[in-house]
Amino acid sequence: MPQPNAPAPSPASAPQSALSAPQVIPMPIAKAKKQKADEEKVAAKAKPGLVKVKPSEDTKADKKPDEKADTKPANWVVEKPSAETQTQKTAQERGINPCNTPDKGWGVYDKWSRAPSMGQMISPGKGGIAANGAFDVMFHFHGHEPVRKEWTQVMDGAVLVGIDLGIGSGPYASAFSAPDSFKKLVESVEKAMADKTGKKNAHVRHVGLSGWSAGYGAVGEILGQAYGKKVVDTVILLDGLHSGYAGDSLNGAQLLPFVEFAKEASARQKLMFVSHSSIIPPGYASTTETAKYLIEKVGGKPRKTKPRGADPMGLDLNARFSKGSFHVRGYDGNDKMDHCAHIGLLRDVLKVHVKPRWDSPKGRAKN
Repeated sequence: MPQPNAPAPSPASAPQSALSAPQVIPMPIAKAKKQKADEEKVAAKAKPGLVKVKPSEDTKADKKPDEKADTKPANWVVEKPSAETQTQKTAQERGINPCNTPDKGWGVYDKWSRAPSMGQMISPGKGGIAANGAFDVMFHFHGHEPVRKEWTQVMDGAVLVGIDLGIGSGPYASAFSAPDSFKKLVESVEKAMADKTGKKNAHVRHVGLSGWSAGYGAVGEILGQAYGKKVVDTVILLDGLHSGYAGDSLNGAQLLPFVEFAKEASARQKLMFVSHSSIIPPGYASTTETAKYLIEKVGGKPRKTKPRGADPMGLDLNARFSKGSFHVRGYDGNDKMDHCAHIGLLRDVLKVHVKPRWDSPKGRAKN
């Protein structure tokens, strides 16, 4: 599946992104001038300094979309975030620096282990696995340590695997391009849990995929494969779903695996949570547009709303949508800290949606 190579924030301490123009299908000159003028009006209201994300060569316009993918969404889908969403806040205004959050400990979990065939994992010091060897696992792509800080404040049994492969979505997609790559990763985690717990029959029960920023490259590749379609129960995308354009529309082929999963979630067969900021990247689809694209494909339309004050790290809610177990939340903000702040949403997503759904075997810390 073609993937735009959208670089994303570094996961270490202050995640950052870097954006540049992709190759897209040429538009009529008059239309291109109008679009450019409209975007410049919005950009003029934003402060400078946002490091942007660069798409890969896979976003080329000559890539033909899959025949099954509808590439003509409604006009509201491809509308850019409005001028009033182009806001920025300081760390002082937020009460925290979302790109460098405090560490409140590991809860019941041991430190990172390099046991998996890719990335690293944390699991409870003891337990976290049923008598029959079943356990649950979330594979998170991009920003494993910031995500770990949220995970350990909520979860108390499921395994977390964190994978960081660079600053663009391309390496994430490439790592899982082989049909058996994700299956081998899952099997390596099963072996690690068997070795740790002494249960030779250790096996995954619920499998989740979580991606922040560029991590969606891995998620899309896995969801497009037979094994991923079979085993993945939950998908979480935190301000991280981009695509190229196909003429005046989004590239349906790139988004097809996400659309199919969203439809299953809307029918309560799977769980999917998607968040988006109001960052406007140059020349390829923003997380706002891709989120709206998914919503349209499940037969809905986002509802505008006002900030509620309860969202983390200074985020201001501006739109929401839910159908079945498919949930989308949109937020104001167009800078680096807004992008980082979406990781702070994970804690509530886990508490409200994932924990009740999975009901994972409980773990406990080592004495």
